[in-house]
Amino acid sequence: MSEVKVTTDVKVTVADDGPLIVNGGIHLLDGEGNELPTKDTTYLCRCGLSSNKPFCTGAHKGKFESVVRA
Repeated sequence: MSEVKVTTDVKVTVADDGPLIVNGGIHLLDGEGNELPTKDTTYLCRCGLSSNKPFCTGAHKGKFESVVRA
């Protein structure tokens, strides 16, 4: 696993009909506190259809609709 530089400059974007896109180094922990591998850009599932939760696998395509606006 490559080293991810954790930074306070993190941006989270809600993709239309898709995942949360997290740009910037983050620490992501499972329910037991174990760190999950991340990259400088991490895609997190919002639809619940991923076979690799909490990460997005693209399983939402054509099956999930959600457009979030502030």
